[in-house]
Amino acid sequence: MFSRACEYGIKATIYIAMQSKEARRVSLKDIASASNAPEAFTAKILQILVKANIIDSVRGAGGGFEIDAAKLNTLKLSQIVSAIDGDEIYKGCGLGLQECSETQPCPVHHKFAKIRNDLRLMLETTTMVELAEGASKGETYLKREKTQ
Repeated sequence: MFSRACEYGIKATIYIAMQSKEARRVSLKDIASASNAPEAFTAKILQILVKANIIDSVRGAGGGFEIDAAKLNTLKLSQIVSAIDGDEIYKGCGLGLQECSETQPCPVHHKFAKIRNDLRLMLETTTMVELAEGASKGETYLKREKTQ
């Protein structure tokens, strides 16, 4: 559903939000590890998120990545998706056709439109603080540990 970059970006932002709630900045290395993502790819994703004003980057000793406390409660999942994947997720055809509309619908158009609208609603109403709290409490996970 989301691109790999967007998946990593969501996980990275949740991890940064978890740490920011505790007034901690986090390093690229820690974010990549927590997101189970390659470090170089994570760096590129974080650049996109900084440029989109979703996260902040602080240089120098004691630097790292953080989310401003005032932003934590208002930052929505839709903002991360939009910054990385754009809004194509809300427009694309369920069957991948080049042209699909109300006047020339594909066989799943009307059913898929409802799913897209539900997805938009979920993304626009889910906050980073909500997701961070679930992960902090151990109710949700950013990565799965390997089982033997």
